[in-house]
Amino acid sequence: MSMIAESLEHLVSGIVDEPEAVRVNEKSLRRGKLLEVRVAPADLGRVIGRNGRTAKALRCVATALSTNGSVRVDVIDQERH
Repeated sequence: MSMIAESLEHLVSGIVDEPEAVRVNEKSLRRGKLLEVRVAPADLGRVIGRNGRTAKALRCVATALSTNGSVRVDVIDQERH
């Protein structure tokens, strides 16, 4: 797991009520990295935040940590997948 994925997992774990359920999967795509954040269904709203503000802040931090700025962060709804 990369430093960006580890940092993102640490940040998200501090936000949620069930930190042991936090998983960050890293995938390499043509355009860069994709980080899929999975949390307990009850914590999904907490990670997304009001009007998506928390998710946007997490994306901003991940982009700042990226060396080339090409990283995408998706919060995955486990009930749908």
